[in-house]
Amino acid sequence: MPPEISIALRFLRSKKRAMIMSLTGIVFGVGFIILTQALTSGFEIFFIKTILGTKGALRIQDKTQSTLRSIELDRMRDIKSPFTYAHSEGRKFIKGIDHPRSLIKAVKEFRNVSAVSEVIRGEVSMSNNFITHRVSLHGIDLDNHLSVSDLEEYIMWGDLNKFHRMHNGILIGSSLAQRMLLNVGDNVVVLAKDVSHQMRVSAIYETGVSDIDRVWVFTHLDQARTLLKKPFGVSFLQVNLHDKNRAPVNALHMSSVLGHIVESWQERERVWLDVFWALRLSSAITVSTIIIISGLGIYNTLAIIVMEKNREIAILRSIGYSRNDIGLIFIIQGLIIYLIGTVFGLILGASMTYAVSALPIGISGIFTTDHFIVNWSIWHYAAAALTALIVVLIASYIPARKASHLEPAVIIRGAGQ
Repeated sequence: MPPEISIALRFLRSKKRAMIMSLTGIVFGVGFIILTQALTSGFEIFFIKTILGTKGALRIQDKTQSTLRSIELDRMRDIKSPFTYAHSEGRKFIKGIDHPRSLIKAVKEFRNVSAVSEVIRGEVSMSNNFITHRVSLHGIDLDNHLSVSDLEEYIMWGDLNKFHRMHNGILIGSSLAQRMLLNVGDNVVVLAKDVSHQMRVSAIYETGVSDIDRVWVFTHLDQARTLLKKPFGVSFLQVNLHDKNRAPVNALHMSSVLGHIVESWQERERVWLDVFWALRLSSAITVSTIIIISGLGIYNTLAIIVMEKNREIAILRSIGYSRNDIGLIFIIQGLIIYLIGTVFGLILGASMTYAVSALPIGISGIFTTDHFIVNWSIWHYAAAALTALIVVLIASYIPARKASHLEPAVIIRGAGQ
């Protein structure tokens, strides 16, 4: 064992109780950073997966048709000016998509696009003998829609094959089914624009997002056309991408090429993504205070060691140890605490994350789940270890610098008087 490490261990043993307290703080600080980041990022990933599985990576919808005319302004009688004046009186807003087939063909030419589904959407009333409820009707082609959503995975009761075969079939969310006391096979009346159809519940789905499970219902495209009196066109196209992280770039490109409003999932859910980011940051800062307090403990302990061991430090300097060697001894003391605390902290963090993930709990709100959702990521462990390392190095540096600047002659002369 190198003599610097041996001396550092000897100094640490002289302050066992104080070092154990600092070590405990490092262990719990690292562990709780891992746990909080696993929880916050776990719920964020669950939310993103659900949003992508229901609303898609991209949504192509309305169109703004511009009829701008530019008129050149003459500065002089015979010289044309490069400046223009634009007339915007002819700007026209076109709701929905009038020619979905040709647009779908154009969208599929984009390299990152994997699938496209056309959707007709409208507000309708749905009633049974118990209650009437306003819902958002989505008319879909089931085969196409399954390629851009996770609807099949969300089915809790019933069968999608039955919906496929049943012309008047309808899919409803679990929250809506509970509110209206509906089961698979029950009949409901759907009323829209003075047109009513009797339909049968083919299946009940649950996405976990309460705003969807409470309001969205799905039916066949031709049924939606009849109910909403929309014989042609669709409300929007739902697009799935191979690389969903490139959705903003693809949305910008498609919007400029196709002339339609194209919205990426990042833009659509920006508010909630910002909320999750703020939660991750605030929880990390809050839990990091445990490590910062432990760092203050390490600083105080090492500072006391410098004062109590100044004679030993002077002897070390007199027998040939340089200033850097003395400083290294105190840095090593901090690193020893860091290594032991971080190892046990990583184990504690993994153990707590596993224990919490197994706890049953009912959560409802922007999403619904019956257990804590955690995200196992190596970056959480790396971030916790790096945070602890920075705090420990800062806490160790000042006492180490003070110890390295002690003058051995002054200390020995003072001890001899």
